[in-house]
Amino acid sequence: MNYFIKKYWKYIVCILIILVILFINCFCYEKKNKVSTSSVKKLSIVKEEKINSKTFFVDIKGAVNAPGVYELDSNKRVIDVINLAGGLKDNADTINLNLSKKITDEMYIIVYTKDEIYNYKKNKENNNQITCASFECECPDVKNDACIKNSNNSTENKTEKITGKLSINTATKEELMTLPSIGEAKADAIISYRQTNGNFNLIEDIKKVSGIGDSVFEKIKDYIVL
Repeated sequence: MNYFIKKYWKYIVCILIILVILFINCFCYEKKNKVSTSSVKKLSIVKEEKINSKTFFVDIKGAVNAPGVYELDSNKRVIDVINLAGGLKDNADTINLNLSKKITDEMYIIVYTKDEIYNYKKNKENNNQITCASFECECPDVKNDACIKNSNNSTENKTEKITGKLSINTATKEELMTLPSIGEAKADAIISYRQTNGNFNLIEDIKKVSGIGDSVFEKIKDYIVL
């Protein structure tokens, strides 16, 4: 055995070197292949996320430090919009908002102040118009996409909620918006008309307001007084 090793040691060394080189090459190839496969997978994930990812524009107003229009990923929620808008002001009250609600494109959010919530609740109590288990579940504005429940969801609901006739000379914007077919824009137009021209003399005079014609008047005439 010793004789064999002494005689062929050069060949044995060469064979060992070749085996070591082959082992190193195989090891490096396998490692490189794993890294390459991992990179391809990561790249595929990133591409898929980019394809599935999209952004929404959300308009937030009211008691936040920086109201405005913000662009967010589609998987964000109302609380993320509030945080992006600089957070809540000290007088903010979010009791009637669903902070966990997922955002939608062109979403409109109003964060109310404590005084606004108090005045709305007081007004509702005076008119005996309780429409849910707690006042806190409603919002004063018909258009506030972050609300747990809007005070007006449809024309039919508006009619059902009216328990008495509304004075078109003294009604607030929120009260006017409880009338059938009267949204925020028409309510603003009514108030603007009153401020410019004074009180209405006849309920029919409300048709002088821009946007309120015969068809709208027919829907609200049974629910309004001077």
